[in-house]
Amino acid sequence: MNRFSILRPEACGSYRDALSSVLDRLEKHFNAEAADGRRPVFVRFFLSDAQNQAVALKAALDARGLVLPALSIVEQPPLDGSHIAALVQTATEQPDCLFHSLRLSEEEAAGRDSYAQSRLLFDKYLDIIRPLGLDLKTHCVRTWIYVRDIDANYAGLVKARNDVFDEEGLSHDTHYIASTGIGGATEGRSAVVAIDFLTRPGIREEDKTYLKALSHLSPTHDYGVAFERGVRLSNGQIFISGTASIDHHGQVLHEGDVIAQADRLLENIDTLLTEGGSSLDRVPYFLIYLRDISDYAVVDAYMQKRFPTVPRILLEARVCRPTWLIEMECEIG
Repeated sequence: MNRFSILRPEACGSYRDALSSVLDRLEKHFNAEAADGRRPVFVRFFLSDAQNQAVALKAALDARGLVLPALSIVEQPPLDGSHIAALVQTATEQPDCLFHSLRLSEEEAAGRDSYAQSRLLFDKYLDIIRPLGLDLKTHCVRTWIYVRDIDANYAGLVKARNDVFDEEGLSHDTHYIASTGIGGATEGRSAVVAIDFLTRPGIREEDKTYLKALSHLSPTHDYGVAFERGVRLSNGQIFISGTASIDHHGQVLHEGDVIAQADRLLENIDTLLTEGGSSLDRVPYFLIYLRDISDYAVVDAYMQKRFPTVPRILLEARVCRPTWLIEMECEIG
């Protein structure tokens, strides 16, 4: 059984102090989880300034001997004022999945636009899984795609993903992959795209149920993008893609009203979860992306009122349409 936790520094101060605090808490968390029969599965670190912070984070992990089975680092500033925060997953069983957090070096990224960088990242992933006898269409169950300056660079990512999926046999007549495409950056100065891939080597197509919620949401291919709204696996896991305030015609609802958008997107998520045999009251955590940092206080208060016991983290990350002020994702199981 999976358990998710969100770790923050004990106080806002310098990055060095915040980093030390979060890693102290991470070590204590792992020790407590081990006493409960749980082992580390995954950690994603959210940084406020990856170019100045990622190298120090990696060095500190090495210095402490913290070897993580799956690690992702992304620049999406935590909106509580922290320099760093972490989403941590532990489990009682050995993970039956592979996680690849693929980033481009400065040499790889320089001179390439978002289309070319996206193609290169997908090619890197395919070069990893093909020798294992795996393929994108069957075995990749979830992606997270981070796009620097998403207002300018999202179109190139969309075209690249569409082209790769077409080549690999994914289409609206078959299926796509659950995904979040969101604003984010890495330590690479010229990198405008980064992708995390979750792969399940033993999965079969009949082990997956794609969640549509067509009463509330349009098929993504209606507006030219290629991802699934959510997927339920036969082991009971549900992955809900980044979800915003949208209707079944693909139109943005409640422009300019972040709380009304939050209401609608949670209604959309609940409809997806219900289709997958679950509900909002089983969600173990929320990742919340805000376009405008000024919306932090009102959204945080709203979530505290609706879900007072559910861990959450609010991040500065622009959604792929400018009129979407907020997006959320979650998973169950």
